[in-house]
Amino acid sequence: MEHSLHLSCASATGRATSVGPVGRGEPDPAGIVLRERGRTEYLAAWQAMRAWTAVRDPAAADELWLTEHPPVYTLGQGGREVHVRAPGDIPVVRCDRGGQVTYHGPGQAVLYVLVDLRRRALGVRPMVRLLERCVIDWLAQQGVEARGREDAPGVYVGEAKVAALGLKVSRGCTYHGLALNVDLDLEPFGRIDPCGYPGQPVTRTRDLGIHADTGTAGRGLAATLSRLLRAHPPTDVLPPPQA
Repeated sequence: MEHSLHLSCASATGRATSVGPVGRGEPDPAGIVLRERGRTEYLAAWQAMRAWTAVRDPAAADELWLTEHPPVYTLGQGGREVHVRAPGDIPVVRCDRGGQVTYHGPGQAVLYVLVDLRRRALGVRPMVRLLERCVIDWLAQQGVEARGREDAPGVYVGEAKVAALGLKVSRGCTYHGLALNVDLDLEPFGRIDPCGYPGQPVTRTRDLGIHADTGTAGRGLAATLSRLLRAHPPTDVLPPPQA
């Protein structure tokens, strides 16, 4: 059976909070500000990340934005529409992160990572590995062994994917980030080829025996990532921009 694909720049349906500043925030020892935003529309969150990155001051503290989204499929800038097989009434948004297609929905902890890579002397690949390590370490704290894969960015328990990753770098700074499946409905993953892999199984932390709710899991990820970033403190002197 053939299915039509509707690529939309309209926000996903569902109740959500607006995406705006949540307090002024003070940097932690790693120079990170955490902002908890509740449930937000995907398109609004994406536009806010992009706008903030475009105007951020070179001395601005890096930020982590913790949120969850109403149901939405997102397709990376090089993503192939063929991997969105039967979206039904779930909106599909083509965005500017790397990677193929994934699903976001209530019960998934989404951590957006707005980090100045130049100030921390980090490359894109090491930053991706830090995001993977963040999830792996947090799961280990819960008694679950997980791993990354060289051929498919993300975090896996056995063969099942539990977290997806995707970044965009602009002006030497990242946005987008990671999404951990906590207690969401997994059925929508069956309508796509997750991250471009047909038949890729997915799992969630609830099914792994972890009882943390979405907020608790997200804050745990943020704390773990902040600890990892302490090894890459921001410097006051920026390297010259690359040509």
